[in-house]
Amino acid sequence: MISIEQVIKIHEILIDKFGGAKGLRDLALLESALSRPYQTFGGIELHENQFQKAAAIIQSLLINHPFIDGNKRIGFVVMRLILLEKGWEINATQEEKYLFVINIASGKMEFNEISDWIKSKAIRNSNQ
Repeated sequence: MISIEQVIKIHEILIDKFGGAKGLRDLALLESALSRPYQTFGGIELHENQFQKAAAIIQSLLINHPFIDGNKRIGFVVMRLILLEKGWEINATQEEKYLFVINIASGKMEFNEISDWIKSKAIRNSNQ
């Protein structure tokens, strides 16, 4: 699981590199977004695989909007980190990635569609 401190640091790096306003808008919303992929009910994980976990985290970060700026960037990066933990990478063009993130942020993709897109674009990381 990625810690709040790690995500805040990654966010700062992204803002330094690509521009925008630094700062956390709502810590509780960040905590909620980061915990969603690991939620359980009756001891059973609600998100059973890395694709669902990645979908849960990107959707939560984009919808919760915990940072002042750069939520779409941090959402995509953290989603990717979740996949990389288990040896997966996203194989998509920049345009496909951009449209994917914009569609999530604008509410045009539901959770299952997000998960399906990730799974369809996932390839095994050759560095694993």
